[in-house]
Parts: sequence; structure tokens; C-alpha cells
Amino acid sequence: MSENIERIKCVIIGSGPAGYTAAIYAARADLKPVIYTGMEMGGQLTTTTEVDNFPGYPEGVEGPKLMEDLKAQAERFETQVRFGSVTKIDFSDVPGGIHTLEIDGSKKIEAETVIIATGASAKYLGLPSEQRLRGGGVSACATCDGFFYRNQDVIVVGGGDTAAEEATYLAKLCKKVTLLLRRDELRASKAMQNRVFNTPNLEVLFNTEIDEVLGEKTVEGVRVINNKTKEKKDIPVTGVFIAIGHKPNTELFVGQLDMDDNKYLITKGKSSKTNKPGVFACGDVQDHEYRQAISAAGSGCMAALDAERYLGSIE
Repeated sequence: MSENIERIKCVIIGSGPAGYTAAIYAARADLKPVIYTGMEMGGQLTTTTEVDNFPGYPEGVEGPKLMEDLKAQAERFETQVRFGSVTKIDFSDVPGGIHTLEIDGSKKIEAETVIIATGASAKYLGLPSEQRLRGGGVSACATCDGFFYRNQDVIVVGGGDTAAEEATYLAKLCKKVTLLLRRDELRASKAMQNRVFNTPNLEVLFNTEIDEVLGEKTVEGVRVINNKTKEKKDIPVTGVFIAIGHKPNTELFVGQLDMDDNKYLITKGKSSKTNKPGVFACGDVQDHEYRQAISAAGSGCMAALDAERYLGSIE
């Protein structure tokens, strides 16, 4: 490659809890990491108002503030945080090989190791009122935000195992949970269906969809429509939980990295190693099970340690 192309020891793609934690550990190991943030610097947590379950914040912390703190800690150890997106990548197939990345469709760089922390995006319904009230009562994570709706009435949207699990979880905290299904049956497993139908404060409305989320600054209710009768009605609630799935941000790696049927990156055993030498994955991009900030941060630590050991093994 041309001598004018920048060579970086460790490139981290993504700036959520996984990416910043990977940077902290990589920087302390003298890997001189460079983070490319992507278009949403800080990831999904920047759209979350209050985070109550991240260790070290006994009074809770605003999502954007948590990400600023992680960024500052990474920069303290001389991580370079660059606003930009990786738009193309060519992974080497051999140990010690150099990976080539294209930034924002133009600039090219080389990397000895790459840590992928691009995360996953929750699927939403696409309603303007839903998007406007994200962080104001609309959430895609019951285990993250359910605590704030203790003894209140909430809605869950979805018909699979995730929706059933989130609905029964919320039912332990909330006064009443209403599960909305656009079909006439649950797609969840029989075991999960039994849990749903045996939970006394959980009501299931079949053939029902959200027409609009009500409220100005916070959720005050939902207007639902029966997709068979076309009848509409308002349901007063303070929280709306969308549980229709997540989409891992892996389009960039199709055809190069091993993925499962849902396009999550596959890592080897208990490590962060992908099928390409010197390429590691951490956080929600390879974790469809837990999807928590703290588990993402832990896997970011693993990825940095794996990258350090990989470089040590080829020197």
C-alpha cells in the first residue's frame, strides 16, 4: 500500500459502551486505539434519559452523560475519537495481515487489528409520535427502563418470545400490562404463552395495533386500532415498550465475517474472535441474548485483551 496511507495498530468501529470500554483497555495496553464513532456518537444510550443499572452511579445517570464519561475516560489514555463512519472494509485472511478500511467513502487507512462494536438497532413501528416520545415513555428495553414504571400501566407491542418475556417481566413491576398483537395469535413458544396467559395483570389484545402514541413531552396513552373491525380506542398508559426485535448493524461485514441466521456476528467460544485473524467483535453486534450496557462494556474489555494478545503472538 502507499506510504501515505495511515497505519493504525487498533481501530475500533463504534462508540457505545463496548467501543469505549475496548478503547480504555486497548489504550492502557499501548495499542494507541482510534475510534470511528459512526453517525450516532455514543450509540443507543444517547437516546435514553436515565440509566439506573450501570455500576458506579448510585444515583443513576443520564444516558448521554454516561457516554460522555466513557468517552472522557478513553481519551484520558490518549484514545483518538474521530467522528466518521467506516464505509468499506477489506479484511485480511492471514495472521499478521493488514486490514484496509475506507472512511466516509474517501479516506483509506490500514489497521493491524479491528474491533467491531457497531451494536444493534431496535426495530420501531415508524410512527412520528412514537419517535417523538422515545426517551419520554417509549422504550425498546423493559429490563433497562421497566423500573421507572413501577405501579403504573404500560403497553408492550410484539408477539414473539421477546415481547412475551418483556410483558411478564413488566407485570411484576407494573399495575397493569397490555400486550398488543397485530395477529390473532402469539408467535411465542408454548412455555412463554402459558406464562402470559397465567399472569393476572397482563391483558392480551389480538389484531390490535398502535395508531398513535398520545402525549406532548411524555407518554399519556395510546390510540389503538383493531385491524379487522377498524375500531379505534384510547388506552391511558405512561409507558410503551416496543418488542418487535433488533437488527444488528452488520451490513458492512456481509460476505466477510461469519454471521448467524439473524446477521449477528459469530465469535469463537468465549472469546471475541471472529473468523478473520485480528478482527474482534463485542457488544450487541454479537450478543442477541443480554443487550445491556454493562454486558457490552464487559465484552469490549474482552475484545481489547484479545487484540493485545493477538498482536503479542505475531510480533
